[in-house]
Amino acid sequence: MDKTDTLIKNRDLTEKKILDAVGEIITECGFEKVGINAVAQRANISKMLIYRYFGSIDELIMQYILKYDYWINIATDAVPEINNLGDFLKEMFRQQIYQLRKDVALRRLCRWELSTDNPVTATLREQREKNGSRLVEVMSKLAAVSQDEVAALASVLSASISYLAMLEELCPVYNGISIQSDAGWEQLAKGIDTIIDLWINNLKQ
Repeated sequence: MDKTDTLIKNRDLTEKKILDAVGEIITECGFEKVGINAVAQRANISKMLIYRYFGSIDELIMQYILKYDYWINIATDAVPEINNLGDFLKEMFRQQIYQLRKDVALRRLCRWELSTDNPVTATLREQREKNGSRLVEVMSKLAAVSQDEVAALASVLSASISYLAMLEELCPVYNGISIQSDAGWEQLAKGIDTIIDLWINNLKQ
């Protein structure tokens, strides 16, 4: 490994260490405790290095979300066969549930994003929209239905998951479903499965 490769590897490892520190602070202490000093202390890295790699605390938060946000990172080229479309969609939404429930920091950042309008949130929304629109286009062609129909279905399901995941820490029950338990979320996932099955069956008629 030459010097350039070593420098790149070291930077990648350092950036990961910094981003991990951001997630730990948000999870343990809340979003309001995130700051350059706190991140530097948690990561055991100099503040100047954080500024050099990320520029500002806003950029650092944005990079955390860009790295871990489900819809920003979902692959749009993994197209299933039409006969497997239903299973593909079910798994896709189950993975959204899994990621949001396991990542407390990401859920809290999603709540923060809802009440904030700045260049950081604008960039995040643009990235999600770009990836989501591409996914809608691919699924629309595969199912041979309008993009409007696919976009409406995907929006209702994905937004419902996001809302309930953000609500989980603050509200134990929603419509009689325990959203703080695995059993409750399995109930919700099965409900999503039913909606997808009904949509797929309608396509076959």
